Amino acid sequence: MSVTVATTPVTGQELERTLEAHRRELTGYCYRMLGSSFEAEDAVQDTMVRAWRSHDRFEGRASLRTWLYRIATNVCMDALAGRQRRAQPVDMGPAAVRPNEPGPALPEYVWLEPAPDGRVLPAEGDPAELAVARESIRLAFAAALQHLPPRQRAVLVLREVLRLRATEVAELLATSVPSVNSALQRARATLAERGVSEDAPAADLDPSQLALLERYVDAFERYDLGTLTSLLTADATMSMPPFALWLRGPEEVAAWMAGPGAACEGSRIVATRANGRPAYGQYKPSPDGGFTPWALQVVTVDGDRITDLVFFLDTDRLFPLFDLPLRLDA
Repeated sequence: MSVTVATTPVTGQELERTLEAHRRELTGYCYRMLGSSFEAEDAVQDTMVRAWRSHDRFEGRASLRTWLYRIATNVCMDALAGRQRRAQPVDMGPAAVRPNEPGPALPEYVWLEPAPDGRVLPAEGDPAELAVARESIRLAFAAALQHLPPRQRAVLVLREVLRLRATEVAELLATSVPSVNSALQRARATLAERGVSEDAPAADLDPSQLALLERYVDAFERYDLGTLTSLLTADATMSMPPFALWLRGPEEVAAWMAGPGAACEGSRIVATRANGRPAYGQYKPSPDGGFTPWALQVVTVDGDRITDLVFFLDTDRLFPLFDLPLRLDA
């Protein structure tokens, strides 16, 4: 979503307000590039500092917005140099079958992280553009972006999500329009191979899907595994970063929840939003009373069933990021 600004340099408080007006969209861009909410916020802060220090050299040949994206792209390219891509558990091996333990926890830099809608998506705007923005931030799309080389990733997001012209992107990346078009074509082909598309914006959940989520929350809080798993598709997946383990199908999900995951019984759920999708802060009963953070659940709905459950267990970092309370009273 663009913000109308002057194309001439500004100073002082006016400059600060102008830069801050772009923070949310820049955070969304950096998240798509880096796959990490925390790294995205750091990258945007670095972008703001660089813009502040060099604004006197901004000559107004391009819009201030494009100039900021040039800086943010350079910051992200530097951050991505020599780094492995972030992944989801489903990218790391076959589904587990009746495991007793989840295995070792892997470092946070391995995982694609969730992003709060309020920090990366526009608060308002054209409904069609908002739908594209939501779709381009969903976990599956963000994970697919990780398979693109950084330059192709930047071209795809700048052209297809942010709708910059090919000439703008070429100038931003210091390359030619044919090079931009070629990179975009290769990026689209890679996404197609992975079964995702930036051209299929998701509609808002309809009343029946919202009712489905209400049934999911009710079943989870009652720990009614029969009802809960009846809401899943036959090939639904469940994963729990930072563990590489993931499960496929209602029977495996139920077996896990009744076995190693049984400590989740009695949990409470608080609604939020992540990656353009419904999400929930899950709180487990605490031995000393009340409830303590356990997981950020991101739930994907398709049609009349749930297709994917991701339980992000890094609550020490994620709950403050999502403005979720650090404790619930009994």
